[in-house]
Amino acid sequence: MTPTSLITAKARDRSPTAAPLAAPTVGDGYAVGVPGLPEFASRGRGASLALKQAVDFGFAAFTLILTSPLFLIAAVLIKGTSPGPVFFVQERVGRGGRPFRCYKFRTMKHNADDGPHREFARNFIRGTAASAPEAAAEHDYGNGNGNGNGSGNGRNGAVYKMTRDPRITRIGQLLRRTSLDELPQILNVLRGDMSLVGPRPPVLYELEHYQEWHKRRLTAKPGITGLWQVSGRSSVPFDEMVQLDLYYIDHRSTLLDLWIMARTLPVMVKGDGAY
Repeated sequence: MTPTSLITAKARDRSPTAAPLAAPTVGDGYAVGVPGLPEFASRGRGASLALKQAVDFGFAAFTLILTSPLFLIAAVLIKGTSPGPVFFVQERVGRGGRPFRCYKFRTMKHNADDGPHREFARNFIRGTAASAPEAAAEHDYGNGNGNGNGSGNGRNGAVYKMTRDPRITRIGQLLRRTSLDELPQILNVLRGDMSLVGPRPPVLYELEHYQEWHKRRLTAKPGITGLWQVSGRSSVPFDEMVQLDLYYIDHRSTLLDLWIMARTLPVMVKGDGAY
């Protein structure tokens, strides 16, 4: 797990009621370095983004072919164990605030109420996540959403994701634990809506609770994985997650993307921070 303390030390030192800086950057002292995170030299921004798009498309196409049997198995299990569609399709917010349809394998009962997630998202973003370990919403906060401080081994025992929900199917629990529920987002990468690596895309109603400096995470194309996923995941509070996103935006490079992708697979296998 990559410690995030140096990234967020300045943010934690401020009073919760203090006005945040308009746009935290490396120069503001927020993203001063992550212990264990190698420093990769960045190419020119244009060349780096062009290479990133090429890697995204090539890797996504290869992964789709390689995992096609998993798509079939997951579809059979989902349809065979609960009524409803195979995919959960939700409008998310992408780069520049552009909405797009995000795909996941359905892990909850069909037409489950999103009220618990709306309440959690408000509390999570405001830093007042509920203390009751209730349910996990179909919406991840992978940019991680869920609910409150469920029992777990996060910072001071906190888990910033809903950890128990009777609406989640048994197959859904397995898919969530291994993060395979997000595999269909490979389709979003091929469509150009997402990247392999980047900030997780928020749900539209979450933006109602963003502070201005939070919105800078929308300047990058959202990703399937990112620094948040390999740095504590559901044990990371929202402001720290945003700091990780801003660190990535300010330091992104092809080598950093490959480093994050290499660390993602062990996290998926171990199920660290997944609920």
